[in-house]
Amino acid sequence: MNSDRSYSVFARYYDLLTENVDYEARAAYLDELIRQLHPVEDCVLLDLACGTGTLSEAMARRGYDVIGVDGSGDMLNEAVEKKCESGLPIQYVCQDMRRLELYGTVDVTICMLDSLNHLPGLPDIQNVFRRVSQYTEPGGLFLFDVNTLHKHRVTLGDQVFLFDLDEVYCVWENRFDGDATVTITLDFFLNPGTGSIIPARRSSSGSGHTPGRYWNRRWRMRALQWKRYTGRTVWIPPQRIRIG
Repeated sequence: MNSDRSYSVFARYYDLLTENVDYEARAAYLDELIRQLHPVEDCVLLDLACGTGTLSEAMARRGYDVIGVDGSGDMLNEAVEKKCESGLPIQYVCQDMRRLELYGTVDVTICMLDSLNHLPGLPDIQNVFRRVSQYTEPGGLFLFDVNTLHKHRVTLGDQVFLFDLDEVYCVWENRFDGDATVTITLDFFLNPGTGSIIPARRSSSGSGHTPGRYWNRRWRMRALQWKRYTGRTVWIPPQRIRIG
């Protein structure tokens, strides 16, 4: 699992890089599942690996009493800024989800956007399930999503994705390993004087470009500030997880 430090630069641009995610649609789907499977009044909901809090906000607007937990203080700083603007009564806690500790229990836990895949291995996932079970009311729910093997092999694979945005230029490079793990490297290029990227032509996403070749053609590379995020996403084979 990545250290808090590795998320420092990623947190600043996370929302820009995930603008394609329809959080409202996800929140509506989760809300429907909860109402069908575990309808309770004044539902306390734990958003595990909540990141910058966008989904936490969407669930809070639907009436849930939300606790957001994330291991990155930088991500939570972004979430708290949103909370200050919206005024929603969300409680944010900085914790590694493998060592989750709450003062009370929750009715429902959600863990979205393949956050479980970013844990190092099965023992870590088992720890999360044990912790969630420990702090969940009897009959409560744990709703989560995970990457499929197809996504690791094909969608992520050895692909390179380029994001040419007003505030940052990002090269997202994946490496597919033999154990179905994908190592992710994000290189962020900024203009240190203005905090914005120096203009350059766009390039299409895909594996046809390597960062080195493309950056040799970019303008004034020496004037740019470079920062890197690295992480891994691990395929979780279907299996029964013991929590007892």
